[in-house]
Amino acid sequence: MFQPEYEAMERQRLEGLQLERLKTALIRVYENVPMYRTKYDEAGFDPASLQSLADLASVPFTIKDDMRACYPYGMFAVPMKDIVRLHASSGTTGQVTVVGYTAGDIDRWADLMARTFAAAGAGPEDIVQIAYGYGLFTGGLGAHYGSERLGCSTIPISGGNTKRQVQVMKDFGVTVLAATPSYALLMGETALEMGIDIRDLPLKAGVFGAEPWSENMRLQLEDVLGVKAIDIYGLSEVLGPGVASECENQHGLHVNEDHFIVEIVDPATLQPVPDGETGEVVFTTITKEGIPVIRYRTRDISRIIPGECSCGRTFRRIERISGRTDDMLIIRGVNVFPSQIEQVLTGIPGVAPHYQVVLTKRGSLDHVEVHVEVGADFAFDEIKALERLQKRVKAEIVSALAISIDVKLVEPKSIQRSEGKAKRVVDLRSEGSK
Repeated sequence: MFQPEYEAMERQRLEGLQLERLKTALIRVYENVPMYRTKYDEAGFDPASLQSLADLASVPFTIKDDMRACYPYGMFAVPMKDIVRLHASSGTTGQVTVVGYTAGDIDRWADLMARTFAAAGAGPEDIVQIAYGYGLFTGGLGAHYGSERLGCSTIPISGGNTKRQVQVMKDFGVTVLAATPSYALLMGETALEMGIDIRDLPLKAGVFGAEPWSENMRLQLEDVLGVKAIDIYGLSEVLGPGVASECENQHGLHVNEDHFIVEIVDPATLQPVPDGETGEVVFTTITKEGIPVIRYRTRDISRIIPGECSCGRTFRRIERISGRTDDMLIIRGVNVFPSQIEQVLTGIPGVAPHYQVVLTKRGSLDHVEVHVEVGADFAFDEIKALERLQKRVKAEIVSALAISIDVKLVEPKSIQRSEGKAKRVVDLRSEGSK
């Protein structure tokens, strides 16, 4: 552990610390952020009335539209002279959301990412390659500061130029890779094309996040790269990476509860659900100065894992993110997340872990087709073998998801690779009927 005095804090003391910090955060946003003051006044909520952590359930939610409406600086709780860093979300689903950090926020962020790398088994003797993108995206710089805070030798290579990435990994003796899981797989493929087997290199751990990925994807990453694949979680609106991360036990992501309060709510009723039940993840920041967020609905789907981890951390764990409520597909009345399809595909020999769910129109009806790459060693020109594989993929999807989806097998490397977050769903419905 990087900070055992917090990461292994006794639960009663931790919850007392959370309550103290929560009260301060609520008063801060009420006094300094007009959006919160208006929202709380309209709801009849007095921040000074909060007496227990359970009272948080009565506080109004914050949603992304609130942040968009306050673009660019309306959510800031401190004067601009106190903001030393600006980041922004990608804006792929609409107006970008801007986040600001004070010097204190940056310092705490570095500590949290140092915890993340330490939980993955890294230490000062390690060489860390940061292949997350640098810039307005929070991933690269967040991981960079954490790696340096832990004392690691840090390579700020960012994303892209994959052959150079592989060469640097080999020549510099990299022991820890930080990247999106889809890009890490691309690096593995590229290495083999270059005649390099990453499993023969000193690389021992991968710190992977920024997109949902399945357990089967973990097994593929560990096989291709020869690493222990560690899942990490964060989002720009809450902090960036460093909100939660797995330890080497790989059984749930420890939420840094001395800085964040996590809730799981029913997406339909918005009421908290018991530990162990799946729902939407909601976060409250309790130490952020620049842009605190209270009960922020992430749209991510997970659950709190009951019980304690044998690693000694007392922070509660959430299960790996299975998808997002806004990425959910409803196919003939069945709710399906792309990560569920990935889980099926990555367990079938002969197909590569690269796919896209393509949405089109057939007349007035939505049509769903999954494009799946065959493996590099598969004889793509053997029609009978292709037909057998296609039937198997369809049958496995029916068995796992209880729905039938059209499947199209495509040639190796025909699905566009991403140097950042993989684009799993392609919506062509606005282009008209097919």
